[in-house]
Amino acid sequence: MSTFELHPDRFFDSDPVIRKYARNIFDSIVSLPINSPHGHVDPSIFVDNKPFENPTQLFITPDHYLFRMLYSHGIPMEALGIPSINGIRVEEDHRKIWKLFAENYFLFLGTPSGIWLDYEFSIVFGIKEKLNGSNAEKIYDEIDEKIKSPEFLPRRLFEKFRIEVLSTTDASTDTLENHKKIIESGWKGRIIPCFRPDAVTDLSNPLWKSNIEMLGKICGYEISSFKKFVLALEERRAFFKSLGCTSTDHGVFSPYTHELSITEAEKIFLRALNEDATNEDAKLFTAHMLMEMARMSIEDGLVMQIHPGSFRNHNPLIKANYGADKGADIPMQAEFTFNLKELLNKYGNNPNFTVIVFTLDESTYSRELAPLAGHYPALKLGPSWWFHDSVEGMTRFRQMVTETAGFYNTVGFNDDTRAFVSIPARHDLARRIDSNFLAGLVARHIISIDDAKKIAQDLTYNLVKKTYKL
Repeated sequence: MSTFELHPDRFFDSDPVIRKYARNIFDSIVSLPINSPHGHVDPSIFVDNKPFENPTQLFITPDHYLFRMLYSHGIPMEALGIPSINGIRVEEDHRKIWKLFAENYFLFLGTPSGIWLDYEFSIVFGIKEKLNGSNAEKIYDEIDEKIKSPEFLPRRLFEKFRIEVLSTTDASTDTLENHKKIIESGWKGRIIPCFRPDAVTDLSNPLWKSNIEMLGKICGYEISSFKKFVLALEERRAFFKSLGCTSTDHGVFSPYTHELSITEAEKIFLRALNEDATNEDAKLFTAHMLMEMARMSIEDGLVMQIHPGSFRNHNPLIKANYGADKGADIPMQAEFTFNLKELLNKYGNNPNFTVIVFTLDESTYSRELAPLAGHYPALKLGPSWWFHDSVEGMTRFRQMVTETAGFYNTVGFNDDTRAFVSIPARHDLARRIDSNFLAGLVARHIISIDDAKKIAQDLTYNLVKKTYKL
């Protein structure tokens, strides 16, 4: 079997002039440390610092990018060992699951998942063959042996990946015990929480009332009014900040913002407590809470992130059997010019406020988001997100926003991953795509090579540290 190696000029333009510049630019940033300001890696792996259980649970189980593709080809979730929530028996033979994955590895050709996996296998684990059904057992054993060695323990990989900061995403009711333990351990790796209050700000969540009760318990008092609710959130933000938190995150259905009167907010909150809230109540309450979170951000300095426009859990069968966030989320159209107007008119000119907006609707980049970010000092554009965290998606992002918003109203790259070992792969891709885009500008004499290298360094390292206050 031929040796599988990643090409050193992967993702660079086929034009030799652009490719030469891209290689030059990339070489100037390839060794910069990784800052990961938004993601979903479980912090407990750094507390225990135990070997990963096996290749299947390392690569497949936590990564909805992988099992959503396999499911789309008729492979049942239970065959992939995805834990069920209603008693469905799932495959427990990890080698059998791995073999099934390997036999279908070709499905990921040309996709970002395939690009990340190739990097992980080749660079992180030193695998010299392309995974397929015939070599599945051999590669499983090779990876399994390595993850049981000291060099592949989570903390060692964190250091090997040159990660400076890794942010997790945590519910407002999280005790952050894992973050405390990491700090108390004396290990120098910096793992910080991110405050995500969606479970208590979204009235449409069937568990909203029980989440409010949980919030009350952790705060030590009953949350029986909107005023106490706001106080509880302010207290939790302060607690998160005491453990290193620098940002908040809001995964909303729509970016609609609207400020209610205190009386209106109180009435909606009480209706929700009585389980009488309507869909309109839920919409207005979320819109008001975005305004409240912006106010709090100005007061406590936390950077605000808004992730709108995903129809989450589109497939009810999957949600019923396996729970939320299992690869059945679908992008939607989004509107920002009117929806963000109240928030930006009230807070967008404030020098103490930063709000980073992401979108799954690429049509809004040049039409709305780039012009808004190119005007309001508080608004920054988050990088290509989720389905667009890809070769073409990141290229389109730069093409559509740069001329209006420039490079410096964007915030660099964040990997937004649950799969820890994919972090260097994702950052490698982002750095190469930015290098290639900048190389195209150099080749057309729009910017100089020195300018390109400075911009590349800022996109890779300086902007993310500055914007997220790392």
